Amino acid sequence: MHGLVPHAARMLAGATHRVLLPSSALLGAVFLIWADTAARSLFGAQELPVGVLTALLGVPAFAALLRRRTATP
Repeated sequence: MHGLVPHAARMLAGATHRVLLPSSALLGAVFLIWADTAARSLFGAQELPVGVLTALLGVPAFAALLRRRTATP
């Protein structure tokens, strides 16, 4: 997850650190609250660890970033 949120914040807010740091923190907090809520309510009585859900979302996003970065010379 630590790779997904800062990259998304940089795409939304730009590369200025004065804006990027607070927006990364806010976006990260919102993302974790959303992921925790989804992990608690996805399977009813059984609780899914939030790390599993964030990994399921973060790995494809990281792969897309990696593919995009290696495709441009």
